[in-house]
Amino acid sequence: MENTEKILQVQNLKTSFTTLRGQVVAVDGVTFHVNKGEILGIVGESGCGKSVTSQSIMRLYDEKKLVTYEGQIKFEDRNLLDLEEKEMESIRGNEISMIFQDSLSSLNPVFTVGDQIAETLRVHQGMDKKESLKKAEEMLRLTGIPAPEKRVHNYPFEMSGGMRQRAMIAMALACQPKLLIADEPTTALDVTIQDQIMDLIRDLNRELNTGIMLITHDLGVVAQTCQRVIIMYLGQIVEEGSVTDIFDRPLHPYTMGLIKSIPTMETDRHEKLFMIKGTVPALTEIGEGCRFCERCPKAQEKCFKESPEIHQINETQSVRCFYSDK
Repeated sequence: MENTEKILQVQNLKTSFTTLRGQVVAVDGVTFHVNKGEILGIVGESGCGKSVTSQSIMRLYDEKKLVTYEGQIKFEDRNLLDLEEKEMESIRGNEISMIFQDSLSSLNPVFTVGDQIAETLRVHQGMDKKESLKKAEEMLRLTGIPAPEKRVHNYPFEMSGGMRQRAMIAMALACQPKLLIADEPTTALDVTIQDQIMDLIRDLNRELNTGIMLITHDLGVVAQTCQRVIIMYLGQIVEEGSVTDIFDRPLHPYTMGLIKSIPTMETDRHEKLFMIKGTVPALTEIGEGCRFCERCPKAQEKCFKESPEIHQINETQSVRCFYSDK
């Protein structure tokens, strides 16, 4: 039987940044959940709000000067937006962990990888230095790093990109979090290493029953890895559904465009790949109509004047479009 226990519930999240041009809304009314033990994919082009959503959940922005939040982020029975910073510190890296895009800039260059993993264990689990280093070595072994007893003493620059990413995963999983946010975890890696890292994430999901939010622009990875998918465009969710829904019955023109742009084995090598026309506009250029209307092949007059609400199509699929059935 499918596990439907919700580990995370994001309700009407709105994340606004203070800029020289005033308040800019980067995430606007986002609602979704992550079930215990499932992998949820969040997909969209750069600038669609995927990373802002994940970093809002972790509350990583400067809340005194830079950002304001509205809505709710419920983790188990707590609204994370109501917690004091000290309470959030006890959750970050412990109950909710994150793997960032760039392992080289995310790891501290002046400390060994083992020390950085061990520090997480000392802070959150109360381990002493010897015990935490031993556990760090075990985590490196779990993530498939060869000779972990030696690598635990390496500095980040002494490791390859693939090894650093594994070390980041080891650090994120050290305290056995209930939720793991993986933000483009394979972006800077070659194809072979990408496959190894995704296999590792799938294996750890099965073994530890950790809920995972996988943020990516790679629909191939989503098809192989996730159970449900959210498609984001310009700070809003435009479609949500099971992997089968999204790949077999896409409803939003943006989702259709993303899927059509994927090359297949049948694609003629001399044929140009499909492209969604235009680019993602700046957040300061959002009009009053549908946010995708300028790039949409189905757009009609109504789309330029009114903003569609997201609506449920069936038990598993919802879409934000006036003409999704056309």
